[in-house]
Amino acid sequence: MEKEASLMLGLAEKQVLETERLLLRPVRLADAEDMYEYAGDDETTRYVFPTHQSLQDTKEGIATYFMSAPLGKFAIEERQSGKMIGTIDLRVEAALRKGELGYALNKAYWGQGFVPEAAMAILSLGFDHLGLISIQAVHDVDNPNSGKVMEKIGMTKIGLIPSERMNKGKVVDMVLYSISRKDWQRHIL
Repeated sequence: MEKEASLMLGLAEKQVLETERLLLRPVRLADAEDMYEYAGDDETTRYVFPTHQSLQDTKEGIATYFMSAPLGKFAIEERQSGKMIGTIDLRVEAALRKGELGYALNKAYWGQGFVPEAAMAILSLGFDHLGLISIQAVHDVDNPNSGKVMEKIGMTKIGLIPSERMNKGKVVDMVLYSISRKDWQRHIL
Protein backbone atom coordinates (compact mmCIF):
# COMPACT_ATOMS: atom_id res chain seq x y z
CA MET A 1 0.00 0.00 0.00
CA GLU A 2 2.88 2.36 0.77
CA LYS A 3 4.41 1.81 -2.70
CA GLU A 4 1.09 2.54 -4.39
CA ALA A 5 0.59 5.75 -2.39
CA SER A 6 4.12 6.88 -3.23
CA LEU A 7 3.61 6.21 -6.96
CA MET A 8 0.22 7.94 -7.01
CA LEU A 9 1.75 10.95 -5.27
CA GLY A 10 4.52 10.98 -7.88
CA LEU A 11 1.93 10.97 -10.68
CA ALA A 12 -0.06 13.70 -8.93
CA GLU A 13 3.07 15.87 -8.73
CA LYS A 14 3.63 15.55 -12.49
CA GLN A 15 0.29 16.13 -14.17
CA VAL A 16 1.80 18.48 -16.75
CA LEU A 17 4.91 17.64 -18.79
CA GLU A 18 6.51 19.79 -21.47
CA THR A 19 8.63 18.85 -24.46
CA GLU A 20 10.00 20.96 -27.26
CA ARG A 21 6.78 20.84 -29.31
CA LEU A 22 4.23 19.36 -26.91
CA LEU A 23 2.36 19.97 -23.71
CA LEU A 24 1.22 16.80 -21.94
CA ARG A 25 -1.61 17.68 -19.59
CA PRO A 26 -4.83 16.26 -18.15
CA VAL A 27 -7.60 15.56 -20.65
CA ARG A 28 -10.54 17.95 -20.28
CA LEU A 29 -14.13 17.85 -21.49
CA ALA A 30 -13.20 20.89 -23.61
CA ASP A 31 -10.99 18.49 -25.64
CA ALA A 32 -14.01 16.55 -26.90
CA GLU A 33 -14.13 18.06 -30.41
CA ASP A 34 -10.38 17.62 -30.97
CA MET A 35 -10.55 14.05 -29.68
CA TYR A 36 -13.64 13.17 -31.71
CA GLU A 37 -11.77 14.30 -34.84
CA TYR A 38 -9.58 11.19 -34.49
CA ALA A 39 -11.66 8.97 -32.18
CA GLY A 40 -14.45 9.01 -34.78
CA ASP A 41 -12.06 7.97 -37.57
CA ASP A 42 -11.90 4.25 -38.44
CA GLU A 43 -8.30 4.37 -39.66
CA THR A 44 -7.00 6.08 -36.51
CA THR A 45 -8.86 3.77 -34.12
CA ARG A 46 -8.43 0.55 -36.10
CA TYR A 47 -5.99 -1.05 -33.64
CA VAL A 48 -6.63 0.79 -30.39
CA PHE A 49 -10.27 1.25 -29.37
CA PRO A 50 -13.82 1.17 -30.74
CA THR A 51 -14.50 4.06 -33.11
CA HIS A 52 -16.68 6.72 -31.51
CA GLN A 53 -20.00 7.16 -33.29
CA SER A 54 -20.78 10.62 -31.93
CA LEU A 55 -19.35 13.57 -30.05
CA GLN A 56 -21.41 12.32 -27.10
CA ASP A 57 -19.43 9.01 -27.17
CA THR A 58 -16.23 11.03 -26.94
CA LYS A 59 -17.50 13.17 -24.07
CA GLU A 60 -18.56 10.04 -22.18
CA GLY A 61 -15.16 8.43 -22.85
CA ILE A 62 -13.35 11.48 -21.53
CA ALA A 63 -15.50 11.54 -18.39
CA THR A 64 -15.30 7.82 -17.64
CA TYR A 65 -11.70 7.01 -18.62
CA PHE A 66 -9.66 10.19 -18.45
CA MET A 67 -11.39 12.35 -15.85
CA SER A 68 -12.58 9.71 -13.38
CA ALA A 69 -8.99 8.57 -12.72
CA PRO A 70 -6.71 11.16 -14.36
CA LEU A 71 -3.29 10.27 -12.90
CA GLY A 72 -0.91 9.05 -15.57
CA LYS A 73 -3.27 9.97 -18.43
CA PHE A 74 -2.32 12.90 -20.63
CA ALA A 75 -3.67 14.86 -23.56
CA ILE A 76 -1.01 15.45 -26.20
CA GLU A 77 -1.34 19.12 -27.10
CA GLU A 78 0.68 20.68 -29.90
CA ARG A 79 2.12 23.77 -28.25
CA GLN A 80 2.24 25.93 -31.38
CA SER A 81 -1.45 25.54 -32.23
CA GLY A 82 -2.89 24.63 -28.82
CA LYS A 83 -4.70 21.70 -30.48
CA MET A 84 -5.12 18.42 -28.64
CA ILE A 85 -3.82 15.84 -31.13
CA GLY A 86 -3.85 12.61 -29.12
CA THR A 87 -3.45 10.95 -25.75
CA ILE A 88 -0.72 9.04 -23.97
CA ASP A 89 -0.85 7.22 -20.69
CA LEU A 90 1.28 5.34 -18.20
CA ARG A 91 -0.61 2.68 -16.26
CA VAL A 92 1.39 1.76 -13.16
CA GLU A 93 1.52 -1.55 -11.27
CA ALA A 94 2.84 -0.34 -7.92
CA ALA A 95 3.60 -3.74 -6.39
CA LEU A 96 5.81 -4.70 -9.35
CA ARG A 97 7.19 -1.15 -9.87
CA LYS A 98 6.43 -1.38 -13.56
CA GLY A 99 4.26 0.47 -16.01
CA GLU A 100 2.55 0.10 -19.35
CA LEU A 101 2.62 2.80 -22.01
CA GLY A 102 -0.31 3.41 -24.35
CA TYR A 103 -1.05 6.10 -26.93
CA ALA A 104 -3.34 7.26 -29.73
CA LEU A 105 -2.68 10.06 -32.21
CA ASN A 106 -4.77 11.92 -34.78
CA LYS A 107 -3.71 10.53 -38.19
CA ALA A 108 -3.16 14.07 -39.49
CA TYR A 109 -0.09 14.13 -37.20
CA TRP A 110 1.33 10.67 -37.95
CA GLY A 111 4.93 10.46 -39.13
CA GLN A 112 6.04 13.73 -37.51
CA GLY A 113 7.69 12.28 -34.40
CA PHE A 114 5.03 13.45 -31.94
CA VAL A 115 4.44 10.06 -30.27
CA PRO A 116 8.15 9.33 -29.72
CA GLU A 117 8.58 12.85 -28.31
CA ALA A 118 5.65 12.39 -25.92
CA ALA A 119 6.70 8.83 -25.05
CA MET A 120 10.22 9.94 -24.09
CA ALA A 121 8.67 12.36 -21.58
CA ILE A 122 6.51 9.55 -20.19
CA LEU A 123 9.50 7.19 -19.90
CA SER A 124 11.41 9.91 -18.07
CA LEU A 125 8.44 10.33 -15.71
CA GLY A 126 8.33 6.59 -15.06
CA PHE A 127 12.02 5.97 -14.57
CA ASP A 128 13.43 9.28 -13.34
CA HIS A 129 10.56 10.51 -11.17
CA LEU A 130 8.62 7.38 -10.16
CA GLY A 131 11.56 4.97 -9.95
CA LEU A 132 9.91 2.23 -12.02
CA ILE A 133 12.08 -0.74 -12.95
CA SER A 134 10.46 -1.46 -16.33
CA ILE A 135 7.88 -0.09 -18.74
CA GLN A 136 6.11 -2.19 -21.33
CA ALA A 137 3.93 -1.50 -24.35
CA VAL A 138 1.95 -3.70 -26.71
CA HIS A 139 0.66 -3.31 -30.22
CA ASP A 140 -1.66 -5.28 -32.46
CA VAL A 141 0.39 -7.66 -34.60
CA ASP A 142 -1.17 -6.06 -37.69
CA ASN A 143 0.10 -2.60 -36.68
CA PRO A 144 3.90 -2.77 -37.09
CA ASN A 145 4.21 1.04 -37.27
CA SER A 146 3.44 1.19 -33.56
CA GLY A 147 6.32 -1.24 -32.99
CA LYS A 148 8.62 1.14 -34.89
CA VAL A 149 7.68 3.89 -32.42
CA MET A 150 8.49 1.56 -29.53
CA GLU A 151 11.89 0.72 -31.00
CA LYS A 152 12.61 4.41 -31.62
CA ILE A 153 12.20 5.14 -27.89
CA GLY A 154 14.57 2.33 -26.90
CA MET A 155 12.15 -0.51 -26.25
CA THR A 156 13.06 -4.08 -27.14
CA LYS A 157 10.66 -6.56 -28.72
CA ILE A 158 10.02 -9.32 -26.19
CA GLY A 159 7.66 -11.54 -28.16
CA LEU A 160 4.17 -12.37 -29.32
CA ILE A 161 1.21 -12.75 -26.97
CA PRO A 162 -1.29 -14.94 -28.89
CA SER A 163 -5.03 -14.29 -28.62
CA GLU A 164 -4.41 -11.49 -26.13
CA ARG A 165 -7.32 -9.12 -26.81
CA MET A 166 -10.62 -8.67 -28.54
CA ASN A 167 -10.65 -5.75 -30.93
CA LYS A 168 -13.84 -4.92 -32.80
CA GLY A 169 -15.15 -8.48 -32.52
CA LYS A 170 -11.89 -10.13 -33.60
CA VAL A 171 -9.38 -11.97 -31.40
CA VAL A 172 -5.97 -10.38 -31.98
CA ASP A 173 -2.38 -11.25 -31.19
CA MET A 174 -0.29 -8.57 -29.52
CA VAL A 175 3.44 -7.87 -29.73
CA LEU A 176 5.08 -7.03 -26.40
CA TYR A 177 7.90 -4.50 -26.05
CA SER A 178 9.74 -3.50 -22.88
CA ILE A 179 12.47 -1.23 -21.59
CA SER A 180 14.23 -1.48 -18.23
CA ARG A 181 15.51 1.44 -16.20
CA LYS A 182 19.08 0.36 -17.04
CA ASP A 183 18.32 0.29 -20.78
CA TRP A 184 16.57 3.67 -20.49
CA GLN A 185 19.67 5.21 -18.94
CA ARG A 186 21.79 3.79 -21.77
CA HIS A 187 19.31 5.00 -24.39
CA ILE A 188 19.29 8.63 -23.22
CA LEU A 189 23.08 8.95 -22.90
